[in-house]
Amino acid sequence: MAYLPRVLVVEDEPAIAELIAVNLRHNGFAPVCVEDGPSAQRELDAVLPDVILLDWMLPGQSGLQLARKWRAQARTRAVPILILTARGDEPDKVAGLDAGADDYITKPFSTQELLARIRAVLRRRAPEQTSEALEAGGLRLDAAAHRLSFQGKELRIGPTEFKLLRYLMAHPERVHARAQLLDKVWGDHVFIEERTVDVHVKRLREALGSASAMVETVRGAGYRFTAQAGQAGVRAEPP
Repeated sequence: MAYLPRVLVVEDEPAIAELIAVNLRHNGFAPVCVEDGPSAQRELDAVLPDVILLDWMLPGQSGLQLARKWRAQARTRAVPILILTARGDEPDKVAGLDAGADDYITKPFSTQELLARIRAVLRRRAPEQTSEALEAGGLRLDAAAHRLSFQGKELRIGPTEFKLLRYLMAHPERVHARAQLLDKVWGDHVFIEERTVDVHVKRLREALGSASAMVETVRGAGYRFTAQAGQAGVRAEPP
């Protein structure tokens, strides 16, 4: 079964919430509708959505207050938020964006506009991937065939380690922080502790064997892929 992006709709007007939900379902999304902040928080605590549609005017805490709160929390900080409101003046739009919203949709809006804006924020937040074959220092990664080899010998590697290596090889000689790797490899709507990256780097090095020195640890900064690991003065440190 294909994955349907989960959309948390926080809207206190039942008719509007139902209209949004129907259109989302018909266009390949899985909507979950709630009418206030506490209900939204319970849903977020249970399962992180791929995107939040958040009405400005809500009972209790306003949409802006909720957006600020979720942006301040590590687990929900990067979940895309689209503010829905009838307030279309520029100062109101600026206030919504300053509160942490990724986009701002003024009521009334068309279904096509709403869908286009949701897809746009999901594209911006999706993990980076490439289907091209990558080669460096005798290491060859074929994303389309999901194969990895070193000096012509095929290596066994897990799916997460494969994705991690693919990203590192696509961006060589750059230092990538753990948080950045989580965003780009796992996707920033996934809640995983940063130290989990270290575990997967360890497994990646084990899979690479004699090519493991290409994945370097840069103390206090993160990880880097380099094909120059064999040169003097370059050494991979354990995490």
